[in-house]
Amino acid sequence: MNAPEIRSGELTTAGRLDKALAEVTDLSRERVKALIADKKVEVDGRTASSPSAKVQAGSSFLIHIPPPDNPQALPQDIPIEVVFEDEHLIVVDKPAGMVVHPAAGNADGTLVNALLHRCRGSLSGIGGVARPGIVHRIDKDTSGLLVVAKTDAAHEGLAKQFADHSLERAYLAVCGGHPRPASGTVDERIGRSDANRKKMAVLPKNSSRGKTAVTHYKTVERLDHGTLVECRLETGRTHQVRVHLASIGHALIGDPVYGRTPAPLRPILKSLDFRRQALHAAILGFTHPVTGNPYRFSSEIPADMRELIDQMGHSNR
Repeated sequence: MNAPEIRSGELTTAGRLDKALAEVTDLSRERVKALIADKKVEVDGRTASSPSAKVQAGSSFLIHIPPPDNPQALPQDIPIEVVFEDEHLIVVDKPAGMVVHPAAGNADGTLVNALLHRCRGSLSGIGGVARPGIVHRIDKDTSGLLVVAKTDAAHEGLAKQFADHSLERAYLAVCGGHPRPASGTVDERIGRSDANRKKMAVLPKNSSRGKTAVTHYKTVERLDHGTLVECRLETGRTHQVRVHLASIGHALIGDPVYGRTPAPLRPILKSLDFRRQALHAAILGFTHPVTGNPYRFSSEIPADMRELIDQMGHSNR
């Protein structure tokens, strides 16, 4: 049986225990609360009993994080759309609603489970048993292109391109309102929100937290009460397009976390049963990490987003 993961250190802020621990670890407050309830947290040598307990900066903490019950992802015969495949990597067009890899609440039915079946277990081991081959991710309710490594050499080469931002990535998104200017750049740091650790947020430029993030957007089609925009990423931060567009007042239509759907559009979303953020990873370009050949793939807007755009109509303003 795997040993529990141990996290230890000193608290940097005073106040509620759950909030203080979330600020010095990558754990959410809800995860911290669950660990406290399971008697897995110690503060200054004593087992913590309440997430709301008051603590002081400088107090020592120790967290015992149990290993996952079933960390090994298993092959499942799930249909996936393959755009390109060779012995080193595979490019897929992920549908909205599919989780990329197993995690809490999504033990199976993921893209990794499907790939393990298709590739007969031949995926890079760098990501570990739960995330074999995974170099980058897109959200469950975001559709579009994703490249997965089948060998360690491919994984390392692709990871390097993601790190130095040399890949081409473009998303198509339907946002609320009409951005002014029609094209521009959002250059704002992104990190965990202070108000909700499950959300990301734009942080002050001089903040020591978070990471730099740059999104270039341009208007593709002006719609009634919204806009189809193309977003090109220099960086690949969690929820980057969603957070950056929301930060300039143009959250994605259907985004349950970072935006509110404009009132005139609510009947349209209801009639279409559209329940996701309107975001699609449309273009992915990279240099093959083994052969050195350049590749560029594109994916059409999926039917649900196309129908949403058609229903929203064209704006003449």
